[in-house]
Amino acid sequence: MPSHPSSGNAEAIKTTARLANIKGHMDGSNPTVFTADAVPQAPEDPLFGLMAAYRKDTFEKKVDLGIGAYRDNNAKPWVLPVVKQADERLRRDPNLNHEYLPIAGLADFTNAAQKLILGADSPAIREKRVTSFQTISGTGAVHLGGLFLSKFYPRPMEPIFFSSPTWANHNQIFSNVRLPIKTYPYFSTKTKGLDFEGMKSTISAAPERSIILLHACAHNPTGVDPTREQWKELAQILKAKKQFPFFDCAYQGFASGNLENDAWAVRHFVAQGFELCVSQSFAKNFGLYGERAGAFHFVTSPARDATDTIARISSQLAILQRSEISNPPAYGARIASTVLNDPSLFQEWEANLRTMAGRIIDMRRALRAKLEELNGRPGSWTHITDQIGMFSFTGLTEKQVLKIREDAHIYCTKNGRISMAGLNTGNVEYVARAMHRAVSETQ
Repeated sequence: MPSHPSSGNAEAIKTTARLANIKGHMDGSNPTVFTADAVPQAPEDPLFGLMAAYRKDTFEKKVDLGIGAYRDNNAKPWVLPVVKQADERLRRDPNLNHEYLPIAGLADFTNAAQKLILGADSPAIREKRVTSFQTISGTGAVHLGGLFLSKFYPRPMEPIFFSSPTWANHNQIFSNVRLPIKTYPYFSTKTKGLDFEGMKSTISAAPERSIILLHACAHNPTGVDPTREQWKELAQILKAKKQFPFFDCAYQGFASGNLENDAWAVRHFVAQGFELCVSQSFAKNFGLYGERAGAFHFVTSPARDATDTIARISSQLAILQRSEISNPPAYGARIASTVLNDPSLFQEWEANLRTMAGRIIDMRRALRAKLEELNGRPGSWTHITDQIGMFSFTGLTEKQVLKIREDAHIYCTKNGRISMAGLNTGNVEYVARAMHRAVSETQ
């Protein structure tokens, strides 16, 4: 979580506000009711602050390893070729208009998104016990799910458990909808891999009916995923404790380059008869970062009244969606829908995914090789290649992160997470040398 302003700064802000109020009374103006006591200054979002610092930096060899967006080997944003084709089709469509979408979104998109994550042969789809809503990307899906659970999950409300660490926005989203929050261990600083025993122990000890948030693939920020056998074991634990899985899937196809492989955990839990929900983002795997295309799926349990249950759930989700955004934006969903529903474009999209995932895998290998060449200890950076997806939890300390920023103008988050997409053949050696110096010279 971002740090709060120091107490000294807070007092200074309050004093300034009081003086302004006094001055306002003296000169006859109408002072605000939103004083610093009522609305304290919020800290800057650390990731977007990092982006701003990078943009201001004029150093020629600066490197951005902070933001989670794909870059090509020239460090440029990559518009997927298949997205360009879909865009061209839409522009040529004489029937295209800018009317409102339905509250639940573009049906062709949500139906295709449902099949993509659950599988076209999913028992949940076949038995009509899933409802899907188009959302403002993955963030909107997590929020909609959190809001629904906050309002309708049976009382007494048990906490939602998510991994430590997790995507920074999880904490804010669930706090905003007033879900009680707890965490389970996830990353082992010793092995730089999964702390599976700690994860299992905490989830096993969690109260029955707790909500357990799980990253479907390419865990953010660590890049560490459970194996299939570990997923099976987790499913057994959650089932025994009657816990509710909430999957967050932001990287399907982007993680391994294989859509089916990256959806395996979600599909396994559905096959085990779980009632669950899934947030799904199309930002990373389509490169539609600014178009905010996502989906929220709720799968109810395979009971005899499942279709009635899902109809009730869908009706309440529609009311929540209506009050929050009325209806979702069309463009990104139309792009994704065009590709998802056309076999030839879908095939090309899979090739584009392999291009992105493959380049990131190559950068992992190159970074690890150079680091081990520099320190003369083969195997010392294996976690770089063991991890998967856009991010790597390098193990760099905050002091080392600040050193590479100061010395080499390399920007990454203070917890040592780097975006592998920011590496390319032109800067990977430069980054490796800076990391090696920081580790060698700073404890």
